[in-house]
Amino acid sequence: MQQRILLITGWGGGTQLLNPLKQALQQQGHQVELINIFNAFDEQVLQQQVELAKQFDVILGWSLGGQLAALLVDQIEQQYAQRKVLITLASNPCFVANDEWQTAMAQATFQQFKHSFEQDAITTLKKFGYMVCQGVENTKADFITLQSLIQPQQIQLLKQGLNLLEQLNVADILKKYQGEQYHLFAQQDALVSCKVIDNFQNLNAKFLNVDLVSGSHGFPVFHPEATSEKICQYLKKIKQTS
Repeated sequence: MQQRILLITGWGGGTQLLNPLKQALQQQGHQVELINIFNAFDEQVLQQQVELAKQFDVILGWSLGGQLAALLVDQIEQQYAQRKVLITLASNPCFVANDEWQTAMAQATFQQFKHSFEQDAITTLKKFGYMVCQGVENTKADFITLQSLIQPQQIQLLKQGLNLLEQLNVADILKKYQGEQYHLFAQQDALVSCKVIDNFQNLNAKFLNVDLVSGSHGFPVFHPEATSEKICQYLKKIKQTS
């Protein structure tokens, strides 16, 4: 069953990182459009993305892209009473820890990262890229691959993205969402601990599914076929039960 999939990349690297995943999904017969992160705190920008996203069946996002995907399905449900399938990859609903959601990056660590980005964006982006690859045996090889795929990003967009990572908390959206949702995490992820799965069990959303794969935060980049397989299995399963 062919699905129209909107795929949203993560912070810092541009869309090319997820090109292999896009192609793997297309090989399974799906139509896929790949977009970059956007400033969801700008109402006009958010609305433009809602208008785009409502044309798709599945909203799929990696890391920050997963949080943005959750915002989009929520807006589409509110504005158009349509329920899209939501899929997130290595995406923490709340990236920076707070009292309600503690399985996340420590506030002090994030502030340090933000400060170093303001001082030296290029070096900080490299460090971040290394964290995306950390946790697995072939971290160094993956990092070289990542560097070859990264596209230069506008500093303004990256700053907006950091604000989103700092302030967004889509846990309530996931808890209340009445559509199908599937969240995929990686065991060796150095940026989003797979322990966050326990938080998901407590959300008790009706159609929420969570799964765990082996790999680093960058598993959608480095294992596009296996990631595509997981996504397609899930889409087939919900098609059979609907």
